[in-house]
Amino acid sequence: MTKNISIIIIDNFDSFTFNLYHYLQPFANKVEVV
Repeated sequence: MTKNISIIIIDNFDSFTFNLYHYLQPFANKVEVV
């Protein structure tokens, strides 16, 4: 059984947001920054 995981990250205009994005990519089917 495969789980469909989507993650939305709210961008606070700092580099931590994209560090978190790259960290979470292997664990989710879709990672989106808004």
